[in-house]
Amino acid sequence: MFSILYAFIWLITWLPLRFLYLFSDICYPVVYYIARYRRDTVKTNLAKSFPDKTEKERRTLERRFYHYFCDLFIESIYEMHLSEKEIRRRVTYGNLDAILEQYAQGKSVMMMTAHYGNWEWPSALSLYLPEEFKLYGIYKRLRNQKFDALMFSLRSRFGGVPVEKKEILRFMLKLRNEGKSGNFWMISDQTPNGRYIHFWTRFLNQDTPTLTGTEQLARKFDYPVFYVEITRTKRGYYHCEFIPISLEPGKTAEFEISGIYMQLLQKTIEAKPEYWLWSHRRWKHTRNQTKS
Repeated sequence: MFSILYAFIWLITWLPLRFLYLFSDICYPVVYYIARYRRDTVKTNLAKSFPDKTEKERRTLERRFYHYFCDLFIESIYEMHLSEKEIRRRVTYGNLDAILEQYAQGKSVMMMTAHYGNWEWPSALSLYLPEEFKLYGIYKRLRNQKFDALMFSLRSRFGGVPVEKKEILRFMLKLRNEGKSGNFWMISDQTPNGRYIHFWTRFLNQDTPTLTGTEQLARKFDYPVFYVEITRTKRGYYHCEFIPISLEPGKTAEFEISGIYMQLLQKTIEAKPEYWLWSHRRWKHTRNQTKS
């Protein structure tokens, strides 16, 4: 089954992206009105995050999210045949000099990104970095080995190096011992395991448990931390701005970096809510829950 699906995707992604978006336009009503993919989760998340908006306004956001969700799927598979010339045109970067400055000082950097906009295409940043200053994308291995291999291939398409999250500490120690530096991309808006919640903050009008792994690593190694703000400038085009959170993490208070990241992410979401992954069960834990 996988081979048939892969062959179909491989063939259709030779089409120009403007034609593939027609598939997205067709899929949207199917996903939203017929399959109703996670409609209850999305509706609840939007209602709790934007209590001041009217039901009509939230329903509009809901439809916009699902339409973009279909675009995101199309863009993800399109990466199979996406050329270097085209990705350079479709994704731009701001404040890149600040990242290269850290490299010039022999430092690695920690990039805190999120499930916002197209979080896969920005890995093409590797095309703008010195060869020895690699981009390491931290990911969780998928259960299905064939799909995992496919995603690994896509994420290394432009020179990025995927690193399984269970191996990150060992990998960072090895890199430092070899006198090398790297660019570590961490998707940091996920829900922590209930047994390992260390920090809560107010995020989108809700008490929210926050991943602190990136901050812990940054403080341990004293690696500068940047927030990657992804903006969709128009359909199929994105801009990534590198916003410094802390250039000296070793001097920050505990959870300070995580708190700033969540504030910056909230600002990004509030500007264009439809581009965040609302189908994720982000608030499945509560402050008064019993740890299991």
